Amino acid sequence: MKAGFLEKLIERLGRIGPEEVQNYFLRLAQEKGFLETVFNAIQEGIIVTDSKGRITYLNDAAGGLFGLEGGDVIGKRLDERIRGLDWESLTKSSGPVSHDMEIFYPQNRFINFYIVPLMIEHREAGAVATPQRGVEEQTGHRPVATGPAAEVGHVMILRDITESRRTTQHTIESERLNALTLLAAGVAHEIGNPLNSLHIHLQLMERSVQNLDDGATAELQQSIDVARSEVNRLDSIVTQFLRAIRPSRPQLRLENVNTIVEEAVRFFTPEIQGRDIVVEQELRSDLPLLQLDRDQMKQAFYNVIKNSLEAMQRHGTLRIGTDLDDTHVFVRFVDTGSGMSAANLSRVFEPYFTTKPAGTGLGLLIVRRIVREHGGELSIESSQGKGLTLTIRLPYIDKRIRMLEAGEARDQRYEVRSQ
Repeated sequence: MKAGFLEKLIERLGRIGPEEVQNYFLRLAQEKGFLETVFNAIQEGIIVTDSKGRITYLNDAAGGLFGLEGGDVIGKRLDERIRGLDWESLTKSSGPVSHDMEIFYPQNRFINFYIVPLMIEHREAGAVATPQRGVEEQTGHRPVATGPAAEVGHVMILRDITESRRTTQHTIESERLNALTLLAAGVAHEIGNPLNSLHIHLQLMERSVQNLDDGATAELQQSIDVARSEVNRLDSIVTQFLRAIRPSRPQLRLENVNTIVEEAVRFFTPEIQGRDIVVEQELRSDLPLLQLDRDQMKQAFYNVIKNSLEAMQRHGTLRIGTDLDDTHVFVRFVDTGSGMSAANLSRVFEPYFTTKPAGTGLGLLIVRRIVREHGGELSIESSQGKGLTLTIRLPYIDKRIRMLEAGEARDQRYEVRSQ
């Protein structure tokens, strides 16, 4: 809206005839509609409040971030509609305030926002200021006298920084995995070779035991069995460690993900029956075939199911479902176990972090590596004492273009790959 229009309107309020009022209101409505269209086209969220913290305006982007409808929240306090927002603390400063926040509903996202006080100068009724030299000639009217500026509310600007946060997190994780990769070669040599030697010597001991009398044989055989069990356990830990760290390119073939899920469940049938656990499968029948490494994806499902069974211990329910949208197939595992606290959930993909007494802390790390090597992603939702939901997203739409990243050579072009 042009600044001169409102200034002229205010100056002429006392001289406007009834026939002109409708035209002025029409002009104001058009200007208001134009500004709302502009603000709704902006990707950043905008929320305006009055001095009491009540919402007077929000654009579409802000409503989408918080799951708010403009008609339902206008006139309501912002901190009542966005629980956890300490509005009084954020607005007690007379200057701009900037913070980051994490949103959990309607989607888990990270937001950077800053709050700016909204200042408006009070106009003195019936008074006209003495114009500065040249002002009247440039604008065509004399300015209205104004008083001290007063704070009438606040403007909150919100910017979605989820992708940048995830990129930073991915970089940190890559650096960790690179360090672990360097360690892997040493682990394979320093631990793997002695384990092989122990296996050989245990076999030699078993042969020697057969020449002893029955009493000594039973006692030594028991010790050998315990030693072999511990050697196998160490060997398993080393194998899982290397599997989690070593890059391995999937051998992709067209596979039915439902079939792989069913095979993974059958593998655990004795344990499921022994724990008296109910497994419910809701597998969508019209799923497309996916380009998968069957063995790797089965290993991922094994790890997820095993975690769920151990979390429930006995008499629980594990629901496994498959579904799809326009671009991805979903495999969802929902258990009725003890769940995870927010603190533990934030560390669930850290190497060697585990809440189990005998866990290795590598199971979910392996799952995520496998899923990502298939171009997918996984997410976990949980709360303490209320079970856990793990969702694997696998793409089935072949991407045919690659968007260039900022900083790449300008003479590169989008690449289109034909079938």
